[in-house]
Amino acid sequence: MVAITRRAWLATLGLAPLVGGLAAEADDTKSKQYTFQDIPPRELMRRRHFPNIELVTHKGKKVHFYDDLIKDKKVVLNFMYVKCEGICVPVTANLVKVQKILNNRVGRDIFMYSITLKPEEDTPEALRKYAAGFHVGPGWLFLTGKPSDIELLRRSLGYRYADPVEDADKSNHIGMLRFGNEPFVRWAACPGLAHADWIATSILLEADGPLQGRAR
Repeated sequence: MVAITRRAWLATLGLAPLVGGLAAEADDTKSKQYTFQDIPPRELMRRRHFPNIELVTHKGKKVHFYDDLIKDKKVVLNFMYVKCEGICVPVTANLVKVQKILNNRVGRDIFMYSITLKPEEDTPEALRKYAAGFHVGPGWLFLTGKPSDIELLRRSLGYRYADPVEDADKSNHIGMLRFGNEPFVRWAACPGLAHADWIATSILLEADGPLQGRAR
């Protein structure tokens, strides 16, 4: 297995941009008409982290990020790009293993989404060929869209660095996965190069809860 970089492991310590961002929302509400307490956690999560931008799947279908891909679903998210000489290929290969471990649940009640960091290069056809090269199964979509929308989504999901120079370098992305159960507001993250069995079990813990969350 490809070694996980120190950066990737350190990122797990701050895996709360999705959940921890909820606390930050309290400060943002000071200039708004509503207060933090007025907004249910699920709605707060949607407003802050799930912009309903239009994306295009590797099959050429137009979808909306929240309405079509996230709402009422259990999902796994990661960012990648086709001509990546770093972590993208090993993470994608590892996620193929995860998909097999999760078996027929992917596409039935768990959905996997890989979003390109370079939409100006990665057309639906390029993503289709990339997915085919890994023999990706049903229930896993590769997504592209307008560069400005992808950038909004990347930042909203917490895939960003405080240093703007480092943040602008696409090769710096760390291969982290985010996964969760949207209606129950259960979200977590882990390195994309962690052991596939452990990733699958972690996904199920969030999808099903601690009692049922076992890879099978």
